[in-house]
Amino acid sequence: MSRRNAAPLGWLALLLAAYLCAPLLSALPQIGTSDWRGMDVPTLGRALLVSVASASVATVLIGLGGIPLGYLLARSRSRALGVLGFVVQLPLALPPLASGVLLLFLFGPYSPVGLIAPGLTDSFTGIVLAQVFVAAPFLIVAARSGFGALDPGLEDVAATLGHGPWRCFISISLPLAWATIRAGLLLSWLRGFGEFGATVMVAYHPYSLPVYTYVAFGSQGLPAMMPLLVPTLAIAIAVALLASWRRRITPQHIDDNALTAASLLVPRPASFPPTSSSPASPASPASPASPASPAFDAQPGVDASATPSLRLRVRHQLGEFNLDIDWHARSRRLAILGASGSGKSMTLRLLAGLTEPPPQHSAGAAHTSFCSLIMGEESLSALGPAARELGYVPQDYGLFPHMTVAEQLAFPVGAQAALARDWLLHLGLSGLEARKPAALSLGQRQRVALARALVRPCRLILLDEPFSALDTPRRRQLRQTLRALQNELSATTILVTHDPDEAALLADEILVLDQGQVLQAGKTAALFSRPASLQVAALLGITNLGAGRKCAHARIAIGGGVELNVDPAAIEWVPDETVPLLWRIDPGAVRVMDSLDVAQQTAPGVYPACWCEPTLSAGVWLTTVSLGDMVLRSTQPPGDRSDRSERSNRENQGSTEGESGSERGGVSNGSPGDRCWVSIAPQAIDVWRAHGPRETQGPPAQLRRGAAVSAA
Repeated sequence: MSRRNAAPLGWLALLLAAYLCAPLLSALPQIGTSDWRGMDVPTLGRALLVSVASASVATVLIGLGGIPLGYLLARSRSRALGVLGFVVQLPLALPPLASGVLLLFLFGPYSPVGLIAPGLTDSFTGIVLAQVFVAAPFLIVAARSGFGALDPGLEDVAATLGHGPWRCFISISLPLAWATIRAGLLLSWLRGFGEFGATVMVAYHPYSLPVYTYVAFGSQGLPAMMPLLVPTLAIAIAVALLASWRRRITPQHIDDNALTAASLLVPRPASFPPTSSSPASPASPASPASPASPAFDAQPGVDASATPSLRLRVRHQLGEFNLDIDWHARSRRLAILGASGSGKSMTLRLLAGLTEPPPQHSAGAAHTSFCSLIMGEESLSALGPAARELGYVPQDYGLFPHMTVAEQLAFPVGAQAALARDWLLHLGLSGLEARKPAALSLGQRQRVALARALVRPCRLILLDEPFSALDTPRRRQLRQTLRALQNELSATTILVTHDPDEAALLADEILVLDQGQVLQAGKTAALFSRPASLQVAALLGITNLGAGRKCAHARIAIGGGVELNVDPAAIEWVPDETVPLLWRIDPGAVRVMDSLDVAQQTAPGVYPACWCEPTLSAGVWLTTVSLGDMVLRSTQPPGDRSDRSERSNRENQGSTEGESGSERGGVSNGSPGDRCWVSIAPQAIDVWRAHGPRETQGPPAQLRRGAAVSAA
């Protein structure tokens, strides 16, 4: 905003500020003319003591009930609590005298309560009751605002670390909202300290400071006011300063330690006992895990036979969204893959016990919600998140803003100090123990969240897109870090991601979700080699794959009038054209040529195509052509513009078609839309049956036999 645009705002702000300061400034000349000798010091002292004591007692009572009430109003979406939140704020809108009248209806000498407990009015208790009524809304509003501004996911993370609701409230929510709550408590104290209207109606005696000021003004006039206002102003200024005080946070330099092979795997001290989640395995305590370990059975320190199976059955409805999963996984490294909005994070929260399915519908309802989770032979469905022995890393890492790195790692129930120190070294976090999350980089926060999930024995580690907020080099680096950690842990890890490369690197089994429905589930290699549908292939990022139908003994139609020659053994199991097929060609088997002679054009496996714009994949340019309705990519590098100019010059000089084909075949890249030829060996085309979402648990015997013949 420019200075010119902001000028009117500044003048309006200064106008109100001047009005608020003017009464205080106008009282300064009255200090010397006031009647200081006529001041009744003992009575003033008693009135001041009564106001301070009653406001303090009232604030304690307000805090005991107002903080929990503000928390419930912030967390609940109940309509009844919404109405309650409106009602408890009404004293803010009532004139103080009206508040006093309402209190007399409740506590007066002739009220039902007053008849049972006389003496509630015209007493110190009456002053406290009046102050609680008029001052409590200040704290309730502040607490509701403070708790409402907090991320509820922090409490969820605390629950997965073994803490119950009370400990989550005391250790997480209350400290984070305390600045706002403290301001509300001080405002409530000031409101109670200065309360006159309700107090004078309920308890005229003993004198509070406001009531005594009113009495002195009526009997002695304005000259007696300044001696009474001085202590009042002094107390109000002191409390206001305390309410506005904020501790300054000194910014710290962020220096993200690089994760090198030397800092990643630190040898364990000989005296450190191995645990189920320790960085080194009991079987091989000093064996570094290679990030490139291809198979989970061969990972060092991992007993494949001891890996518990995981069975998840979920049916959950949220508005119009239905989540329906039946997944039986037998590997230790799992991933849930899908686009945004497919239900991945919801599934992870159900696994953690953080989202409870709604109550079952009435009899006759078509949809029943439930969540069943079984690990090995033990059912975890009835256990809360604190009892499931899991580590949970949400997308934003869920670090507690008010805790240092050391406090984060000490917070989980059952956290082992020696194990925490070991993970600090293991993940390159040594020296950051005193930092809070605000002084950490994204990569450091991610590693702290991982370490916090691993400092206690756990059987299930849930990772909700932990790399989504990182830049590409850091993401690649931390993927390798997690891969190495998976090789050393005995816990089952479940990664939620929309990145197929991430799933392929970090999972041995993948569940593919879309719109809450399972598209395919199985071993990673099987999914990437033969996805069940075009939708699964798109989510996995697989290219050169399309749908087709058998049209001859060894040919399949792929659309656009194109029929591909395939190995007869690859489709001998297909009875007729009614069977939906999928086909795939490895980019390395696609050879693109500018032109061919007539004999070459009619050779088996040669098809006319058109050039497309080259595609950039992982920094490497690939040749792209259109074949019928399909776009194929080839690892053959596209030519540059100098190649195209040379080709054009040769054509203008009248070179023959055969000569140009032999010279330029597979060398240069034509302009988009230009004619070209594609050579694909029939044996390089893999064909299998397309499956629906409910047909992906395993290929039929004839498909497996066809695959074996094709591979041979």
